[in-house]
Amino acid sequence: MWTSFRRHPWRWLLLALLLAGAAAWWLAARRPAAPRWVTAPVQRMDLEDTVLATGTIRAARMINVGAQATGQVKALHVKVGDQVRQGQLIAEIDATTQRNALRDELAGIESLKAQRASRQAALTLARQNLQRQQDMLARDATSRAEWQAAQNQLAAAQADLKTSAAQLAQATLKAETARANLGYTRIAAPMDGTVVAIVTEQGQTVNAAISTPTIVKLAQLDTMQIEAQISEADVPRVKPGMPAWFTLLGEPEQRHATTLHAIDLLPPPGQAQASDANATSAAATQGAIYYNGVLHAPNPEGRLRVSMTAQVHIVVARAPQALAVPAAALGAPGADGRPTVRVLSGEGRHARVESRPVRTGLNNRVHVQVLEGLQEGERVITGQAEDAAATAALDDASASEDGAAPDTP
Repeated sequence: MWTSFRRHPWRWLLLALLLAGAAAWWLAARRPAAPRWVTAPVQRMDLEDTVLATGTIRAARMINVGAQATGQVKALHVKVGDQVRQGQLIAEIDATTQRNALRDELAGIESLKAQRASRQAALTLARQNLQRQQDMLARDATSRAEWQAAQNQLAAAQADLKTSAAQLAQATLKAETARANLGYTRIAAPMDGTVVAIVTEQGQTVNAAISTPTIVKLAQLDTMQIEAQISEADVPRVKPGMPAWFTLLGEPEQRHATTLHAIDLLPPPGQAQASDANATSAAATQGAIYYNGVLHAPNPEGRLRVSMTAQVHIVVARAPQALAVPAAALGAPGADGRPTVRVLSGEGRHARVESRPVRTGLNNRVHVQVLEGLQEGERVITGQAEDAAATAALDDASASEDGAAPDTP
């Protein structure tokens, strides 16, 4: 072998190169690999800090149109979805009883009018008789007792006429009541709106003496009202007049702009009762309390429907086209109170990590506005990626250990 090397010196050179390559490979394998960073660019975006609340869409105004008359629903002139105007006829109740009652009252009025005419004639007669008695008394042609009897007869006739007038006024009031009851058999729309529900069908009998039965539900759907449940922790952050937007479950990408109109001073009745129970109720001590925030939304196309669920975002602060980084990039604050971020420059083994203090603005817990310390386009470190091969090896080793049978002595 050595003779062969002496005869061919170039083999020494080849051996040296192989040994050098092996050494370089061995050194490279022992050198720690450069860390793999997860980075994000510093970029401009529209930032919002919002309070999230789940809301239910209601009609801005909804009325239960009921019946004040008892009887069978003879006719129903609308159906669900119909647009009605104020005063438009909606339904009719069989008016036989109410019509007969009015006729009876009107007949009674006619009878009382005849009685009043008779008593008016009696009054005239009593007045004339008194006048004759006075003339005769002046000539001593009658007694004072006759004259006094004529006076009493006139007073009685006057009283009878007053009684008749009072009875006629009372009967007139009863007739007006009967006429109103007859009018109640024709149910008209109390406002402009849309029929959203029919509660009583044609042919059903309603009894207004026990309760006011609902015939239809009428709502104004051109403007909807959203009742959003705002957590008690978020109530101090919001106030009426703040801008807001909401999305529907069926259209999560479509934003609908609105404004926070008001916040209820009391929680809904169920929560209020639980909170009043104090220590007697576990829900009162452990459950969260929510207050209804009221928002209005125009609905010209009728896309919003009653009882839909809305995801409401109340905008506490906005920063349009702000220089921003992910919130995960923020590190611990330095001596000056400013948080630090790690900026990555270069690639591979030549990558360089630099820590910089930054001044931040709006923070919505997803992205943070950067006011000082970074430039657009730089890359900040948000975490360190695990080595996939090392992770797989650790997983395999763990699986082998878990699957191995224990040694037996």
